[in-house]
Amino acid sequence: MLKIAVDAMGGDYAPASEVEGAIEATRDLGVGVILVGRSEQIQAELDKHRRSRALGGTRRSWRSSSIEIVDAQEVITMDDPVAVAVRRKKNSSIRVAAKLVRDGQAQALVSAGNTGAVMMTAKLVIGALPMVDRPALAAVLPTLTGHGTVILDVGANAECKPAHLYDFAVMGSLYSSVVVGVSNPRVGLLSIGEEEIKGNDLTKEAFKLLKSSSLNFVGNVEGRDMYTGQVDVVVCDGFTGNVALKVSEGVFEFIMLLLKHELKASLQTKAGAVLTRPAFQRFKEKLDYAEYGGAPLLGIKGVAVICHGRSNAKAIRNAIAVARTYCLGEVNGRIEAQLGEAIVASHEGHR
Repeated sequence: MLKIAVDAMGGDYAPASEVEGAIEATRDLGVGVILVGRSEQIQAELDKHRRSRALGGTRRSWRSSSIEIVDAQEVITMDDPVAVAVRRKKNSSIRVAAKLVRDGQAQALVSAGNTGAVMMTAKLVIGALPMVDRPALAAVLPTLTGHGTVILDVGANAECKPAHLYDFAVMGSLYSSVVVGVSNPRVGLLSIGEEEIKGNDLTKEAFKLLKSSSLNFVGNVEGRDMYTGQVDVVVCDGFTGNVALKVSEGVFEFIMLLLKHELKASLQTKAGAVLTRPAFQRFKEKLDYAEYGGAPLLGIKGVAVICHGRSNAKAIRNAIAVARTYCLGEVNGRIEAQLGEAIVASHEGHR
């Protein structure tokens, strides 16, 4: 049985969301979950669910043997200076969970905690794959075609070299294929225009590497192309990707608030409410970050999935599902193999 270490103290609603999400995951996905954090708080949440089941609550049954608790009394908060907290808080829930992955007691880490702390801890404690110079954070964006577009890097590396973007393209393509389920993913390079000559020195040099690779590279793409479904993987440096992701989140929230306001103003009749609310609910689900679970940190020796700080139980459950698929798909081994092939081909080309 795969075991997923969940940082139970990281999110805004911790440990309630983490515990409920873990219960749903063990029940639905056939995985074991190790909840890491302040054991007394975690146990209290588990007891609530046991009492609800005993009293005939609506929650479906789950096996308590599939959930373990590992105590970690320190918590890295959203306000903590990342570098200082990661080094000083040796018994933080994030660090203890990462150690479980490093030591083989768990196959993946899931956290809704401080993103910078999770990334730094994963790099320091778990380590990067031998073939990967810079691990990258990937996010999945909703598209018109139904399947998501993978964009990376969205925050792990503010400054990059062209070779790093090539690595991101390889990792993103494999992730799109294995986890998102896209056959032969189309890879695009985020730039200020579709033409090859557009962009800065980084994108121009990266374009040359990607064009000569075996990837299904379709050329430069602009920001508006991320949501059309015409490209499956979008590659960029972490600074650009993080700005693009935060702008997207802001636009999504603005649209949701605007739609709610307009619906409230227009739904004067019961019939109108019946006709409109299902469509609104479907629209909301397509933009809901909880549906995608979390963003994986690609290129580390284990698996780390970083969730939104506001993650509810559904988001935690789906993040565990992402980690499970990543493990079963042996994504890390495939990343190493493909990057190794690229290095060999590059050496042969320069003989």
